[in-house]
Amino acid sequence: MTSDRAGDDEAILFLSDLHLCEARPDTTGAFLAFLGGPASCAARIYILGDLFEYWAGDDDESPFTLLIATSLGALARSGVRVLFMAGNRDFLLGASYAERAGIERLDDPHLLSVGGEQLLLSHGDQLCTDDTAYQAFRSQVRDLTWQQGFLAQPLSARRKLVEDIRERSESEKSRKPSQIMDVNASAVDRLLREYAYPTLIHGHTHRPARHEHVVDGRRCSRIVLPDWHDTARYLEWSCGTLADREYIP
Repeated sequence: MTSDRAGDDEAILFLSDLHLCEARPDTTGAFLAFLGGPASCAARIYILGDLFEYWAGDDDESPFTLLIATSLGALARSGVRVLFMAGNRDFLLGASYAERAGIERLDDPHLLSVGGEQLLLSHGDQLCTDDTAYQAFRSQVRDLTWQQGFLAQPLSARRKLVEDIRERSESEKSRKPSQIMDVNASAVDRLLREYAYPTLIHGHTHRPARHEHVVDGRRCSRIVLPDWHDTARYLEWSCGTLADREYIP
């Protein structure tokens, strides 16, 4: 877990689950416009996972990934802090690409103190504990030895394996009960208790909503971030409030 503190008067944006890829030009266009619009007016932005549809390694360079890096880098050089937390699709995004893009990598979860509040940030997939098959897969691919072995393979082999995993995942999701792919209430409560009852902000489930949890008699909020399609949807901290925003280029 990492933590930091933001100035009480800073504007901070939170977003997740963009799933950027060349096959979704509308989403890419919305993201680039967002970087030149709302993001350019913020003090910092937090990207809470699945910025990309998949990531096979920092050496998987293409005009598309370089475009995203260049655009993020320009934002960072303008003075906006860009902070990134890995998701289940881009957990292999490493130090090389982060440096190129001017982004700061975060552990999951990450505790942010701002305006007298504690905001606990997470991608959210670790909370979907009812999906035991996914949790087993997550443990495997987050293991450093597995990652080193995977990244040692030729890029073409890595790309094929990633595509195979994506296809298998989509097929399996169509057969799973929808409720097991959402967060587990007990897992959420344990996390809120562990971090002294903060406001939890996460993505992953593609089920944007605001939830109230009562844990040990303490009322806690949980905000689920939306995924992106052709519009930029995000959460904004400003003047002591958290507001849902949508930016249409």
